[in-house]
Amino acid sequence: MKRRVVITGLGVIAPNGVGKDEFWKSLKEGKSGITRITRFDATTYPCQVAGEVRNFDPTNYMDPKTAKRMDRFSQFALACAKMAVEDAGVKVGDNFLENAGIVVGSAMGGIPLAEAQHALFLEKGLKRVSPYLAISLFTGSASCQISIALGIKGYSNVIGGACAAGTDAIGYAFDIIKDGKIDMVVAGGAEAPLAPLTFGAFCVIDALSKINGNPARASRPFDAERNGFVMSEGAGIVVLEELGHALKRGARIYGEIIGYGTTYDSFHMVQPSPDGKQAARAVEMSLQDAGISHQEIDYINSHGTSTPLNDKMETKVIKDVFGERAYKIPINATKSMIGHTLGAAGALEVIVSALAIQNQFLHPTINYEFPDPDCDLDYVANGGRAAEVNCLLTNSYGFGGKNSALILKKFSK
Repeated sequence: MKRRVVITGLGVIAPNGVGKDEFWKSLKEGKSGITRITRFDATTYPCQVAGEVRNFDPTNYMDPKTAKRMDRFSQFALACAKMAVEDAGVKVGDNFLENAGIVVGSAMGGIPLAEAQHALFLEKGLKRVSPYLAISLFTGSASCQISIALGIKGYSNVIGGACAAGTDAIGYAFDIIKDGKIDMVVAGGAEAPLAPLTFGAFCVIDALSKINGNPARASRPFDAERNGFVMSEGAGIVVLEELGHALKRGARIYGEIIGYGTTYDSFHMVQPSPDGKQAARAVEMSLQDAGISHQEIDYINSHGTSTPLNDKMETKVIKDVFGERAYKIPINATKSMIGHTLGAAGALEVIVSALAIQNQFLHPTINYEFPDPDCDLDYVANGGRAAEVNCLLTNSYGFGGKNSALILKKFSK
């Protein structure tokens, strides 16, 4: 018999809010975190907007010496992990050490520190390179730092599955708890990609929005005038537990994860397969894993990147899977307000999904102003709404044709 897996703790750092309460308030109000880039001079770039986290001080979560040893994405991850563990009411002690696991995803790893140190190396030579660079570059450094800070010594893994990394980290954690390998996992994703060369590389492939005059309007999923995604930074970490473990310690339960599916298009490194067959299969796999019918999904938190091809493909996938009922399922796009946090995106959207269940409310998809005949579903456009949220789907896609889907439901004994 498969074990049940519940969400008991949330940690959030996003461009429109640090902490789950500020984040959720901003989402409900339709508040965008997209602004003009201040991290570096982008005046010569075709895209000059991003989702920067402006009110984050790492020393609120760790001592300055520890913070200095990390790239920004690891700082985000550790801060969110501490938030999530505190929110879950977990006491870090001897019993926590070997009975908790960790799975953290990231697409880019320690990019900003690497770029800054490379510039210093070219200007002043090897002797000026930080001794912390080697331990901060790799994608797994975030999970290592969390493990050291919290004393997690159980099952662990690092996920690098592009923009689906956060979803896959939570999906992987769900599987290992469900299969009885461990009772609790700290899981999610973190990203801090706003560095000149990395940002420029996405400009070169024409992936980013060029709506620079009004940054808050630049991310516009499913809108006919969308012309690229907005790159952002942030992190989302959750605490997942086996149901009996959570109930035994009297934990608050946000919701239950019941299904996970993942596939590859095997088509192209950047473009999604236009037929959407493998993306649809990932959803079907998640439904089968959950043991539920298509009729039971009453809300979809979309990947919704604001790119022409992705939003069209995702809409097609939803129609292919749900048929005529697709028009009756509300769908929203968190990225309309926070942009695309790459490897953290799916984890943040799982947190949004859990908060939607808890609050029985769907945040708006902002900036949906000009209807696209290829994107003609109910996107909860420009105003949130109260809704009965019992069972939901959240989608994630990534470079290389990665497709992942998770099913969450309202908890009941």
